Amino acid sequence: MTISTHVLDAQRGRPAAGMAVRLERDGEPVAEGHTGDDGRITGWPSDTAGVYRLVFDTGAVAPFFPEVVLTFRVTEPGEHHHVPLLLSPFAYSTYRGS
Repeated sequence: MTISTHVLDAQRGRPAAGMAVRLERDGEPVAEGHTGDDGRITGWPSDTAGVYRLVFDTGAVAPFFPEVVLTFRVTEPGEHHHVPLLLSPFAYSTYRGS
């Protein structure tokens, strides 16, 4: 299936457009790209079980956190995995979305 993400800039109340994001599986790069105008990246592969990492280049939005790494496990490769990031200058949060 696929992995998607959505980055929201909580300070501005807007999507974080143009942010560089890298997807890794079991320590190896799988895909990379930039969030669109809506702050989203969709359609990255998750066809293999394993430990995945989304690495966000957050320095332009949150200089205190130049990089945010979200690590999660895919045990059901047939499921879609949506991993959003809510970002502000001194905090961030995430969850498994739908």
